[in-house]
Amino acid sequence: ESLCVFSTAAQQRSTGDECGPEDPRDEPKHPLSDCTLEHKAIKLEEQVRDLTERYRKALADSENVRRRTQKFVEDAKLFGIQSFCRDLVEVADILEKTAESAAEEAEPSNPNPTLKKIYEGLSLIEAKLQSVFAKHGLQKMNPVGGKYDPYDHEIVCHVPAEGMQPGTIALVTQDGYKLHGRTIRHALVGVAVESQE
Repeated sequence: ESLCVFSTAAQQRSTGDECGPEDPRDEPKHPLSDCTLEHKAIKLEEQVRDLTERYRKALADSENVRRRTQKFVEDAKLFGIQSFCRDLVEVADILEKTAESAAEEAEPSNPNPTLKKIYEGLSLIEAKLQSVFAKHGLQKMNPVGGKYDPYDHEIVCHVPAEGMQPGTIALVTQDGYKLHGRTIRHALVGVAVESQE
């Protein structure tokens, strides 16, 4: 028996010498099998996909927030004077009515030069005020002859539709104003209706 063991050991040594140290049969097997490695690779790929998707969503969300913030800032710049404009158009109303009264008094039949100068001065102020309004995006509406729009107009009366299409605006009792296209004061209007006789 000892002879058999010896010859087996000698054979193993000689076989080892022939195969050399690079013989894959002598290398220890890696503790992870190919199947386990493949499974881990699939899991890692799924995690990468999931993280990539989350990253894309986060980028899209941050871009949306940036756009909304930018829009908010732009609107604040454009419409920050909205309350001030609402108050100022009331001054424009008073100025317009005063200029109309002065115009009636300063008719050719009245030779008073002071009234004429007052009227001319008020007209210049009114024109300048409207010019300043336009410079800042504030515009008076001119709805007479146009269609009634509840977003821009408020009906205060109905008038017979004489030569006008029913539903169109026949008169304005108070001017409406828009600031950069946004209505800040509705025009008070009279709408033409068919007379019921």
